[in-house]
Amino acid sequence: MGQLDKSIFGNKKFSDLLEEIYNNQKKKEEQISTLISELKPLIQDIGDATLVVPLLKEYLEISVKNDEQLIKMANIVQKAVQNDTDDEGFGMTDAEKEQLLGEIKKFGKDKK
Repeated sequence: MGQLDKSIFGNKKFSDLLEEIYNNQKKKEEQISTLISELKPLIQDIGDATLVVPLLKEYLEISVKNDEQLIKMANIVQKAVQNDTDDEGFGMTDAEKEQLLGEIKKFGKDKK
């Protein structure tokens, strides 16, 4: 069994996670293009643009943050899959653990 075929939780394999990240990105690319195409005819003047552009910006930022979280999760899983020892560090250095904890705390603050 290759590293990409190892189960990471439930029936989800590492290769499934990578495929999901890729498919999400392609799907969002199509959604954003469609959204822009649909909104373009509605923008008649600068006032319309000042209302619509911030909404698009927020949508894009949320999309990017979601992708970043999936990619970070894939990175953690990859290190865990590559590490065949039974220690609890998942093959992460102390600096990487601290960075991950910082991201979790930051994410929690952003949610509030």
